[in-house]
Amino acid sequence: MLVRAFRVTDRLGNAGLRLGAWAVVVLAEQTSAVENGLIAFLVGLVRTITGLITGSWRGLVNLFTAVTGIAVGTARTAQQAVEVTQERRQEIMAQRAAEAQLKPTITRDPLLVQNRALSAFAVLLLLVLLTVVVLQTTENDNPDPFVGSSGGGIWPESRGTDPPTVLFPTTIPTPTPVPDPLRVGGSLVYSLRENGQEDLWTISVGESQPLRLTNSPADERDPAWSPDGTRIAFSSNREGNWELYIMRLDTGEITRLTYTVGFEGAPSWSPDGAWLAYEGYYPDSPDLDIYFISTDPARAAAEGAGRITYAPGPDTEPAWSPGGREIAFTSWRSSGNQDIFIVNLDAGSGDAGAINLTGTPNQNENFAGWSQDGTRLAYSAIVDGIEGVYVKPAQQATASPILVGRGKMPTWAPNGGSLVYTLDLKSGRGSQLIAGVPGNFGAATDAIQLDYRASDPDWTDALLPAHFIQSGGVPANPDIASPLYQEDERLRATGLYGIAPLNNIIAPQAFLSDRVNDSFEALRRRVLEKTGVDFLGTLEDAIWLQGRPPEPGEPRENWHYTGRAIAFDRNLVYAGSPAPIEIMREDIEINTYWRVYMRVVEQAQDGRLGEPLRDLPWDFAARSSGDVDDYERGGTLKDSVPAGYYVDLTQLAADYGWQRAPAQRTWQYNFGAIQFWELHKTDNLSWREAMLELYTPEELDVFLTNATPIPAPPPLPTDSPTPDVYRSPTPIPPDTVQ
Repeated sequence: MLVRAFRVTDRLGNAGLRLGAWAVVVLAEQTSAVENGLIAFLVGLVRTITGLITGSWRGLVNLFTAVTGIAVGTARTAQQAVEVTQERRQEIMAQRAAEAQLKPTITRDPLLVQNRALSAFAVLLLLVLLTVVVLQTTENDNPDPFVGSSGGGIWPESRGTDPPTVLFPTTIPTPTPVPDPLRVGGSLVYSLRENGQEDLWTISVGESQPLRLTNSPADERDPAWSPDGTRIAFSSNREGNWELYIMRLDTGEITRLTYTVGFEGAPSWSPDGAWLAYEGYYPDSPDLDIYFISTDPARAAAEGAGRITYAPGPDTEPAWSPGGREIAFTSWRSSGNQDIFIVNLDAGSGDAGAINLTGTPNQNENFAGWSQDGTRLAYSAIVDGIEGVYVKPAQQATASPILVGRGKMPTWAPNGGSLVYTLDLKSGRGSQLIAGVPGNFGAATDAIQLDYRASDPDWTDALLPAHFIQSGGVPANPDIASPLYQEDERLRATGLYGIAPLNNIIAPQAFLSDRVNDSFEALRRRVLEKTGVDFLGTLEDAIWLQGRPPEPGEPRENWHYTGRAIAFDRNLVYAGSPAPIEIMREDIEINTYWRVYMRVVEQAQDGRLGEPLRDLPWDFAARSSGDVDDYERGGTLKDSVPAGYYVDLTQLAADYGWQRAPAQRTWQYNFGAIQFWELHKTDNLSWREAMLELYTPEELDVFLTNATPIPAPPPLPTDSPTPDVYRSPTPIPPDTVQ
């Protein structure tokens, strides 16, 4: 046993000495090769650690590169060492051959050699797999680097030339996480238009169930939280004229603040809660201007209101700064467009020295709101047909605005870190309350879905009273909760619908589809109630029989053929001064639309009906004025806003499902393509589907091939009541271009 141990020790010692001698020779002659291998290994190791940190696959590649480099260097070293010591090896082999003749021959088991090689390979493979698992399971909490990119004064632009494609791109630094816009908490208040009537609603931020605040048959809108969040100022026509009111949240008590013959709206609290700024319109100054009044009813009654702005043109939507010495407002005092102005209450020049913050000649801005620190203003603007919310430094008129998101009417969070604004849905009548963060356009936002159109949101950090939440809010008024109309639809024996006669309507063909005539009759009565004039009692057109061709500029697939369209007298825009209707141009995305305002009856021009206009109407008469520019753009804006009280006919029609038609592409040159006089009710049907409610497929094919027209469906009897009407005045002759 001792002899064996001695032999083993002796052999190990000899082997160690031989290995050491061989290593000395290698290191002496191949220093540069070893250095290159070690350097490659260290570089690979550093890259591997970096890859493990960033979660990149590049680390794994670097590891294999390092191992390959050191292996190649070592192989080269070994090869050269073998060549250098070839003569020495020959001498050793001759010596071993001589010794072998004196010793018994021992044959090594080849299976043992294979097993050892396989074991080494398995260990190496296990190390590689372990490295892959570590790399893949390393947590990567980097958000998408392109989410949350800050916006500018325009919609996000492309990044230009695409970078070259690489297999392992350079790691992009992790951006700062976008905060939750609604994490601040508090409460929101807003107005909601439901069944043709506006009420106030509130919701606790973070909750999903809104609570009703008002339920009178009249309208309540323009809500604004007091600085302490215990009261809400708003405007309402619940007692005739539009007046200002204040509601206490803890008791629900509502106090009337103004008693005037005129109009008041859009209140905004001073920082100390002692005053309200608002927009007012009075007989002695028939122009919308900014006023202020005490929030103490007794003092308000004793002292009345003070006036802040005097410049010609509507001044609307005041917003009192947190510092208390400035008021931002919307104004048309610049030529041709709306801008956001700031007036300093301490300035001796009054509103004549108001600063134009936005100053954009080709776009309109409105609905300004101050950040809590008073350094920034958020507002709405329509840019290239897209309505968006922007933020701009309050003291830097030349600074570029930052786009927050698509929507309107912004309100700041109590901490000034985020905004809430409204976005009307394209389909249906609903809206969303969107939350966004300035400088993070495109980042994920929180949204509150609403079934009806919302407007004028306002945000406070105060919580709603617990007993109010537990009560579920004010119950709905049954007088206004029921639908505005109900269609009495009757199928004919053929399985098709018929056309129904319109009662006491003056029109070339006073019929509509039996599926829409009841909604039209209800709309007609509503217009009479709101304006004092039976405006829809006289129509230029209702249903078109198939023998009538469209006018130049009108579409071939016209909704009049379906019995689902009406047209009022287009020439009323020229009927004297003031005209019975005023038309506002609205460019939405790629289309031009028109908003129609009806002037209320003269007996109600004291504010009992309607409200003042806020925008400049479009002047179609300028088409024939001889000005080439006016002709090419289809008219121009009027020089001033007409005085008096008007009703938004487009909004009333939408309450009953009747939508306006967009102008055709040639409207600037072709008067028949303007189509501000048309309303249609599609009920989400295509034109062909609507036609097939009245005609068979064979009859429709005959119509589309311009063959002999077929007769219209026979009219159905009706027993709808005829309203007591007041006819609108006879218009002057139609527009003609000389």
